[in-house]
Amino acid sequence: MFEVTDTQKIGVGLAGFGIFFIFLGIVLLLDRSLLALGNILFISGLTAVTGGRRAFSFFFQRHKIRGSLAFFGGVILVLMGWTFFGILAELYGFFLLFSGFFPVAINFLRRVPLLGTLLNLPGISNVSILLIARFFLST
Repeated sequence: MFEVTDTQKIGVGLAGFGIFFIFLGIVLLLDRSLLALGNILFISGLTAVTGGRRAFSFFFQRHKIRGSLAFFGGVILVLMGWTFFGILAELYGFFLLFSGFFPVAINFLRRVPLLGTLLNLPGISNVSILLIARFFLST
């Protein structure tokens, strides 16, 4: 087992609040201040969980530069007031950065009691397998 430090616990809280504020900012019709606060909290929480050096090396790997530029460009657009285009750029960057993690997340969700039953239904299972093979494993 591994030990979770206090900094990592704080980082999880910051990232969670960041996701909450981003969601709230989108629900409240792209509220710029909530989106900006959510972006800052999410990035600082991710940095606190993984550590500064590992977060820097994650975002600036050679094959992830396009995703990092789109994500941080979207954050800058949101901070400048262009919320719609900023959110689109952030979503594109998020998809490029974390696309390798989505198959792992879907397989984990298949083991959750209620979600697993839903995700293992014949139609949904086939669609999720096709999506994983088409979009996430081809990158």
